[in-house]
Amino acid sequence: MNSKERRKYILNKLRSDNEPQKGHILASEMGVTRQVVVKDIAILRAEGENIIATPEGYIIPSNYSYKVKRLIAVCHKREDIEEELKIITKYGVTIEDVIVEHPLYGEIKGMLMVKNLKDVESFMEKFNKENAQPLSGLTGGVHMHTIVADSEGTIDAVLSELKEKGYLACD
Repeated sequence: MNSKERRKYILNKLRSDNEPQKGHILASEMGVTRQVVVKDIAILRAEGENIIATPEGYIIPSNYSYKVKRLIAVCHKREDIEEELKIITKYGVTIEDVIVEHPLYGEIKGMLMVKNLKDVESFMEKFNKENAQPLSGLTGGVHMHTIVADSEGTIDAVLSELKEKGYLACD
């Protein structure tokens, strides 16, 4: 399989499956190394493909054109991460990313694509297993999320509950 065929295979796989695709599995299926897949993904992105790398693998987000997207600012302690994620996802809202503003490096973004309770549990399991430090640890708990919902009303409900819990970063 040549490079053009590989990239076509990757695109078809990402477009036909709504589940994230692990780089090493794609590599195995095509008989190449994971680094070759990483390079192919980079080329596809440079060609304008909206491919996102998540902790679960590569994905092309489904069509969000009919959805509402909002950037929200939150602030909480490390031990409140799971509750924050559950509050947001219980409304059927997708958390696309986590963003912090670092004084030296500027904006640092991590892709999450957390959509439901199962995703929250999976994220927290990995988070705890790795004893990972959250990006918000760099900014005293202040961070942002891009969230996607079916309506403004849904986002308003999320914001209301986050504010009630004291997680919404307000002035």
